[in-house]
Amino acid sequence: MFNDFKPVDDRPVYIQVKDYVKRLIIKGALQPYQKLPSTRELSGLLKVSRNTVISAYAELEDDGFTYVIQGKGSFVAAASGGTAAQSLRIDWKDRISDHARLAEKLDLMKHGISAHRGAISFTSIAPDEKLFDLGNVKRAFMDRMSVEGDILLNYGYAKGYKPLIDYLLNYMEHKGVDLKGKDILITNGFTEGIDIVLSALGRRSGRVLCENPTHNTAIKNLKLHGFAITGIPMENDGIHIGELERALSTKAYDCAYLVPSYHNPTGIVMSPEKRQEVMRLMNEYRIPVIEDGFNEELRYSGAHVAPIMAAAGSGNNVIYLGSFSKVLFPGLRVGWVLADSELIGYLESMKRARTIHTSTLDQSILFQYLHNGNLEKYLKRARAEYKRKYELTMQSCKEYIPFAEVSGHGGLHLFVTFEEGFSTRKLLDACSEQGVIFTPGDIFFTDGRGKNTMRLGFSRVTDEDIVKGIKMIGEIAKTLLG
Repeated sequence: MFNDFKPVDDRPVYIQVKDYVKRLIIKGALQPYQKLPSTRELSGLLKVSRNTVISAYAELEDDGFTYVIQGKGSFVAAASGGTAAQSLRIDWKDRISDHARLAEKLDLMKHGISAHRGAISFTSIAPDEKLFDLGNVKRAFMDRMSVEGDILLNYGYAKGYKPLIDYLLNYMEHKGVDLKGKDILITNGFTEGIDIVLSALGRRSGRVLCENPTHNTAIKNLKLHGFAITGIPMENDGIHIGELERALSTKAYDCAYLVPSYHNPTGIVMSPEKRQEVMRLMNEYRIPVIEDGFNEELRYSGAHVAPIMAAAGSGNNVIYLGSFSKVLFPGLRVGWVLADSELIGYLESMKRARTIHTSTLDQSILFQYLHNGNLEKYLKRARAEYKRKYELTMQSCKEYIPFAEVSGHGGLHLFVTFEEGFSTRKLLDACSEQGVIFTPGDIFFTDGRGKNTMRLGFSRVTDEDIVKGIKMIGEIAKTLLG
């Protein structure tokens, strides 16, 4: 005993000693009422200073793991360890709900292809951490902590941090949204936003409309909430209006989920004309719309296109899900829901029941960063870098890949379609053996189609690897095409 203690450099040694002895007590290696070695003896056994052991013993006593008898030393406390008289092992596979089984089945991080060390991976559409504005983030943290640090470290409000809410309301107004009768709920990113909205929607038909293909996380959440999904085909300027109208005229739907700007996975931006037409149809059939404001800021060319919510005017049937995760820092899990004030009231109560509130510290750092005017400067730098990578990826695709079509008007990815009958799963298997991976497109489709498609995320790939990886994909695709 006491011969396997190995201290590390980045933690106080007395805490490491305390935790080491605590583990011995919990595991039963040191029994209740057993006398511990003297401080001098243990310091010699562990090769640490006696003062370190004295501090560790004091902490163990404070935590209730030991007690001291004056003149005799430290002893293990009676209630600090031990093993249950009987051990029970449950087969959790038999106790898991169907909801949990479906979540595990749909978990792409667990069941999707993983990148081996050194592989060229086009699977991510997260921002490039090399662009992160660390200096101004640190400054924002210090600025906010100096103003109200004691408040930020306590419980916050379910609805969100008011300075951030006010900033985001102004931000959305500048996008052309009519804010009358609307309010914001802060969420832990997009995923909690869509989950809480879907949980709040009453079931009438149990069906939902969306673009086909669409955001896989949305598909997963729709399925987990028990919705039957009807996917509407895409055209080069957005959702197919004729097919949308046909679907609306034949069945009832509880809501529609749409990604109008830099659509995931196709990268298509819905035209202003189609946005107006979509809202005309949704108003006619009285359908609530969940709008995913995915990557709206990563526009590389062309005029600003207002959100669908702006086309709704004073109407209240659009629920906007916003996040800076793909633009700024996904590690700050901050998103928002902008919707009718009455609906936000219900969502706030659901949020309070589930997670109490989103991290006030994260919200405050984001607010201060935005308030300090850093977003505009960061976006200018990020757009320039991502545009350059976008153009390099597009040019490499045109040069090396025998595609039938490639789409993507901006954002952090391109969507490649091969001729009918081609399998990008087979292409992925072959490319993976050569150290190149991408996301097969069928996971974004609602009806099992898309087996001849793939998404290429370029945001975190170096220039050299973009060219090298796409060239490899193209060479293998040509071989498979014969």
